[in-house]
Amino acid sequence: MNMPPVQKLNDALRRAELHSPYLRMLMGRYPEVADGLVAGRLDQIAPDIDPDLPVAQALRIAKGKQALTLAIGDLAGVLTLEEVIGHLSAFADRALDLAIRAAIEAVTPGAEPAGFAAIALGKHGSFELNYSSDIDPILLFDGNKLPRRARDEPVEAAVRVGRKLVEIMQARDGDGYVFRVDLRLRPTPEVTPIVLPVEAAIQYYESQAVAWERAAFIRARACAGDLAVGQYFLDAIRPFVWRRGLDFGAIGEIRGMSRRIRDHHASGQMLGPGYDLKRGRGGIREIEFFTQIHQLIHGGRETELRAAPTQQALAALADAGRIDAGEAETLTTAYRLYRTIEHRLQMVDDQQTHMLPKSAEALDGVAALHGLASGVALIELLSPHVAAVGTIYDALDGDKAEVPSDEDRLASTLSSAGFADTASAAQRIAHWRDGTIRALRTPAARDALEAILPGLLVALGHAPDPHAAMIQLSNLIEKLPSAINLFRLLEARPGLQKLLIDIVSHAPTLAEQLARRTELLDRLIDATAFDPAGSVAAITADLRHDGDLEQQLDHIRRIVGENRFALGVQVLEAAADPMDVAAGYARVAEAAIVAVADAVIAAFQQAHGRVPSSELVILALGRMGGAELTHASDLDLIYLFTGDFAGESDGAKSLGAVQYYNRLAQRVTAGLSVSTAAGPLYEVDTRLRPSGAQGPLVVSLDGFERYQKEDAWTWEHMALTRARLVYGSAEARAATARIIAEVLAKPRDPDVLLADALKMRGDMARHKPGKGALDVKLSSGGLVDLEFCIHINQLLHQSAFYPELSNAIEGLVSAGHLPADMGQAHKFLTRLLVTLRLLAPDLQEPDGPTRILIARACNAPDWQTLLEQLAATRQSVSAVWGQITAGPKGD
Repeated sequence: MNMPPVQKLNDALRRAELHSPYLRMLMGRYPEVADGLVAGRLDQIAPDIDPDLPVAQALRIAKGKQALTLAIGDLAGVLTLEEVIGHLSAFADRALDLAIRAAIEAVTPGAEPAGFAAIALGKHGSFELNYSSDIDPILLFDGNKLPRRARDEPVEAAVRVGRKLVEIMQARDGDGYVFRVDLRLRPTPEVTPIVLPVEAAIQYYESQAVAWERAAFIRARACAGDLAVGQYFLDAIRPFVWRRGLDFGAIGEIRGMSRRIRDHHASGQMLGPGYDLKRGRGGIREIEFFTQIHQLIHGGRETELRAAPTQQALAALADAGRIDAGEAETLTTAYRLYRTIEHRLQMVDDQQTHMLPKSAEALDGVAALHGLASGVALIELLSPHVAAVGTIYDALDGDKAEVPSDEDRLASTLSSAGFADTASAAQRIAHWRDGTIRALRTPAARDALEAILPGLLVALGHAPDPHAAMIQLSNLIEKLPSAINLFRLLEARPGLQKLLIDIVSHAPTLAEQLARRTELLDRLIDATAFDPAGSVAAITADLRHDGDLEQQLDHIRRIVGENRFALGVQVLEAAADPMDVAAGYARVAEAAIVAVADAVIAAFQQAHGRVPSSELVILALGRMGGAELTHASDLDLIYLFTGDFAGESDGAKSLGAVQYYNRLAQRVTAGLSVSTAAGPLYEVDTRLRPSGAQGPLVVSLDGFERYQKEDAWTWEHMALTRARLVYGSAEARAATARIIAEVLAKPRDPDVLLADALKMRGDMARHKPGKGALDVKLSSGGLVDLEFCIHINQLLHQSAFYPELSNAIEGLVSAGHLPADMGQAHKFLTRLLVTLRLLAPDLQEPDGPTRILIARACNAPDWQTLLEQLAATRQSVSAVWGQITAGPKGD
C-alpha cells in the first residue's frame, strides 16, 4: 500500500532517529527543518545561504540543512536518486563559487573575482555526488585576469587564493564542514602547485597525460569561478580526451587500473559483510569503467556518446548500438541500487565509506535504515546485481576465461561452444597457436589471440556452419601481416568481434572480400562502414587518382570495393533499409562507370586523339538503369557515340569513328570488368545493344535511333523503359533521351504487345527457371513477373516512363493501370532480393541463425512471417500478371 508523502516522510524520520546517529544529530541541530519534514515539507532541498554570516559558516549551516532534507526525502522515496545527487552537486557548485569569491576577496580586498576557475571531475563533474563525497576539482588561473597584489607573482597569488578556498570548504567547527577537497587529480600533484596556470595545464594534457586522465575528463566541467577560463581549458584539451583514432593500449591500461583496484581492495571483493560497493567486484567502479571504456572507444567520432552522468552515458551507448541494450539496463538498475545503498551507509555517521559493515548488528542497522528486515535481506537484495555486473565486466576484461590446450578439455570446450567436428576445430586452433602463421609469430600476438579466443569460439559456435566460419576467419588471419592490433581491438570492442563473426558466418561474399583485402577491416574499425553511400559526384571525386591508367584503375577498384563491402555490412547488420542499400550500390556503380570511362578515354586519346564533334555515351538498363542493384548485380550497358559515323580521330594513330569507339568501348568494358591486383569490379553485359551479341559493340546515336524505331523487338522496347543515361555530356544526354522518349511513345497494338511479352516471358521461364521458393526474381509472382506487368502497362498506355521502378509503379497506380499494393510488393521483393544475394546467394533455405538476420533486414519479426509475406506478395503479383495475360482492356 502506498503511503502519502507526509506519512512516508515521518516513517523515514523514525528510521533515521533509530539507525542514523548523524541524521539524529542534524534533527536536534536544525529542529525547524525536522518540523518542516514532519509536516511534509522539503524546504531545504536548495537551502538559502545566509549573507549576514561569514561565508564558511553560512555554507556549513546550509550543507547540514540540505543533508537532512535530502536524506529524509531519499529514505522516504519522495525524492529520486537523480534529484538527490543533482541537488548535492548543485550545492557543491554554489559552495565552490562562493568560496572562490570569498578567497579572492580575502587575498585582494575589493578586487573583481576573475581569472580563477574550478573544474569539477568525477561524480561532482557528472552531477552524481553522494552524501559524503569529496570533491576533486582542478584549480586553474589566468595570470592576465587574476587580481593580485603588486608584489605577488601570479602563481603565488593563485596559490594563496587556492589555500584560502580549501580552508573555507573543509575547515570543521560545531556546524560541521562544507566539503572535503582533494586536489590530487591535478597533473603530477607531488611537484605542481595546487593552482595551475591554464596554459601550462593545457600543455600538460596535450603532451604528457596518461590514459586514466583521459577517462577522468569524460566527466569534467567548469563548475565555479571564472567559467570562461574553465571552458577555454576544456575546449583546448577536448582532442586529448576524445580522439578520432584510438590507442587500444590506453583502454588496456584503464582496464588494468580496474584489476589493480580489485587486487588492492581484495578484502572487499566478494559480496557479504565488508563488501565494498564502490571498488568490489561487480560494484560501482566497474559500471563506471565499463561505461567510460566504451565512451573513449566511440566518443571521438560520435559526440552524442559523451554524456557525463553514468546512467545517461549507458543509455546513449545502448541507443547507438555500441553496447547491448539488455546489459545497459542491467548496469543502470544495479547502479541506481548501489548508489542508494551507498547513501544509506554514509547517512549513518557522515563517513566517506562505501563498505557494508562487517558486524551483523551494524549491517542490520543499515538494512533497517533502508527499510529492510535484516542485513541478510540487504545482501540478498544486492546479490543478483553484483553477480550480473561482475559477469558483464569480466566479459569486457577477458581475464578469467581461457581455452585449454589439453586435448580432452579442448574437445569439451569446443563441443560446449557448438562445434560438431571438434577434431578439425582443435587442429585449427593448434595451427593458430604453433607460431607458423606470419601474423601469429610473436608471443604478444599469441597472447592477444588467447585473450579473445574464448569469446571467439562461442561466437563461431553459433554460426550456421561453425567449421566453415572458422576456416573463413583463419583465411583472414593468415593474410594479415600482423594480428596483434586486430585481436586487441576485438578484445576492446566486443561489438566489432560480433560483426566480424557475423560476416564470416553468414555472408560468404563479404568474408571472401575481407580475406582478399584485409584493409577492409578499417571500415569496420572506424564505423564508416555504416555511413550511407554518398552522391555519385562525391563518390566519383573519391575515385579520382593521379597516376597511370593501371594505377587509376587499381585505385577505383579499391574504393569501389570498400563501398560495396560497407553497403553489404549494412544489410547484414540491418543498419540500413535494403532499398536504400540498393540505391547506394547503384550510385557506387555509376561513379565507377564515370571514373573508369574518364580514365580510359584520357589514355586512349593520348594515342588516337578525338573524333571531332563526337563523344561516347553510356546508357544503363536493367537493374542498373533502374538504380537498384544488389551486391551481385552485373551492369547492363549500351555504348553509343554522337556525331558522324564516317568521321575520323585526329590523333597520331588515326582511327575511323566506328573503329575508334568500338576499341574505346572494349577498353571501358575491360576497365570495369577485368580483375587487377586490387580485385574485381563488375561483370558487364552488353547484349541489350542493337542487334544483340551479333551486332557491333557501339553504334552511332543515329544508328541507335534508326534501329529502335524500325527494327527493335518488343522486348527491346520493354528493356528501354529502364534506360538511364550514366555517361555523356548534357547535350548528348538530351539527344539520347529524346530518342528514347519518341520510341517509347510509339502507339502499340495491344494484341501484338501482349503476344510478344508472353512469348518472351515463356522463353525466359524455359531457359532460366526459378531455383525455388527463395528465388524472388525468377519464380512465379517474383520480380520479373512484376517488371513485365509494369513494362507492358507503360508501353500499352504510353505512361509513367521512369527508369526507377518505384516511380514507374507510382505513376501507373495513380493512372489506375496497376493496383496500389504493387508498390509494396516491389519494395518487399527488392529488399529480399538484396538481402538474399548476400546471406543466401545459392537461394537455398538457410540455417536458423541466418534466417533471423534475413528476416531482420527485411523488417519481418521472424522467418515464418517473412515466408508468409513472400507467399502473399507472390500471389498478389501473380494475380496482376494473370489479369494482364487474360487480354488487354484498353484505355
